[in-house]
Amino acid sequence: MYDLLPIDFLTLLTFLPLLGAVIVFVIPRGRENWARWTALGFSLVVLVMTIAVFYNVQSDPPGPGQWAFEEQAEWFPQLNASWHIGVDGLSATMILLTGILVPLAILISFETKERVQANMALFLFLQTGMLGVFVALDMMVFFVFWEIGLVPMYFLIYLWGGENRRYAANKFFLYTMAGSLGLLLATQLIGLSVESFDIPVMMQAWPNFTGSSGEILGVDASVIKYYALLGFTLAFLIKIPAWPFHTWLPDAHTEAPTGGSMLLAGVLLKLGAYGFLRLAIPLFPTEWIIRRELFSLQYNLVDVLGFLAVLGIVLGALAAWGQNDFKRLVAYSSVNHMGFVVLGLAVAALMYGTVWAEQNNKWGLMGDVAGVERAEATKTKVDEVYPVELRESDRDDARIALNGAVLQMFNHGLSSAGMFLLAGALYHKAHTRDLRRFGGLWDIVPVFGALLIFVSMASLGLPGLNGFVGEFLIVSGSFKAYPVYVFLSLFGLLVTGIYILKGIQKLLHGPYNEEWAEYDRTEHRLEIERREVIALAPLVVLMLITGLYPNWVLDVINSGVVRFLGG
Repeated sequence: MYDLLPIDFLTLLTFLPLLGAVIVFVIPRGRENWARWTALGFSLVVLVMTIAVFYNVQSDPPGPGQWAFEEQAEWFPQLNASWHIGVDGLSATMILLTGILVPLAILISFETKERVQANMALFLFLQTGMLGVFVALDMMVFFVFWEIGLVPMYFLIYLWGGENRRYAANKFFLYTMAGSLGLLLATQLIGLSVESFDIPVMMQAWPNFTGSSGEILGVDASVIKYYALLGFTLAFLIKIPAWPFHTWLPDAHTEAPTGGSMLLAGVLLKLGAYGFLRLAIPLFPTEWIIRRELFSLQYNLVDVLGFLAVLGIVLGALAAWGQNDFKRLVAYSSVNHMGFVVLGLAVAALMYGTVWAEQNNKWGLMGDVAGVERAEATKTKVDEVYPVELRESDRDDARIALNGAVLQMFNHGLSSAGMFLLAGALYHKAHTRDLRRFGGLWDIVPVFGALLIFVSMASLGLPGLNGFVGEFLIVSGSFKAYPVYVFLSLFGLLVTGIYILKGIQKLLHGPYNEEWAEYDRTEHRLEIERREVIALAPLVVLMLITGLYPNWVLDVINSGVVRFLGG
């Protein structure tokens, strides 16, 4: 199937940045340019390899139960853990995004003057961590790379960040580690219960696993599974981050160096959403959709996830509107935009559980979805209340929503990296991010202004640019399942327009700014530099191409979505 590529291509792809990190780190002092260009060279080689992975999945998508570039080797036999890797349409898209953004972040970080070798090495080390998560098909491999990604970002913020970098780095580390504890415990529980940490094996065995006499560790299996799901969910919601687990994000973004902010927003946040798709949803189909009761109020966890998504969309937009720090405004915009991803994930979880219940003849569970009392839920009754035709229509909508969610992950990676690049480019020259000090910069920085408006419109979701496509698919695919949530999220879209226009107005519009004009003439040119334009150009091109012809990436995403939801 992939005869043109080396047999262990993914292993090479995953560890090549780590090899580059070691080489860059040992480059002698005084050879900082060698370190910069060596790091960029390794990242560009990795980019070419990620394009090869994406193209291969595009031309020959793996079928149900198959994985592209799949490799498995013995690694930790005592735990039944193996080096098992492979990709599908969902992971190939995220791998491509990682390949695109890392060389751009390294190029922007050429401005770093202190400890250059360590700085460049950490970017490559971080890339290994991110790629490892996307290729992992074993839970222990997944967890190891999940934690590896935490370490280099912590040091990038701690050593090269702003004035409050230590506080921001520690907060980022502690929040993420807190989530990882639940993830580790749930992983150990599932792996030891089914006697394998292989993700495909776990996906087959764990949903129907009931332990001995319906108990796991002496506790009712349904209770154990509920708390195991909460362990996964908390870890992934913190990483996304969804409201109310987002409070680490503004500080981390504000204090991180520009390249670090680009990768934090562009890729690291996507690890949480990817974790839902690869683990939290397929491992717990029952727990997501089963009806529960709290204070006479009936709910399921999918409803809760959708509610958190809407709160993230609306409150994230309102928080961004209230900011006077340019980077902090962009940081809160990530909470807003990733809220749409979470809404798409909620619809996907609802449909995945529904399809699983139908395929496994769990008609009591289907009754929870259809609104039929569990005691009365038979196939005949469910088909009467929730006909097969309607279920297929809802599955089509869920596929649309999930396609939009994954596309939004990709699009947000492009636009957020572009926004942080522009915010960092201005701060590096003006040494302030206070929007109240700017205004009237259009005549001083016309190229910067034009690029800012373009990237801002992409982030806003202007039709014809990339941001519109993903959000439109999410809204249209989610409407039947959650009409109230969609209407509330549209208010968040309105506020998105307000805070985007606020940022443009505060920076560019108004009377000619004599203070900054004098600074531009006598202190430091404020106009965007050629290196920064080169780093931004690929993002601008991809935003335009994806807005006009999204099928170049949607075909690959859809192949993964169809594997996920069937059809």
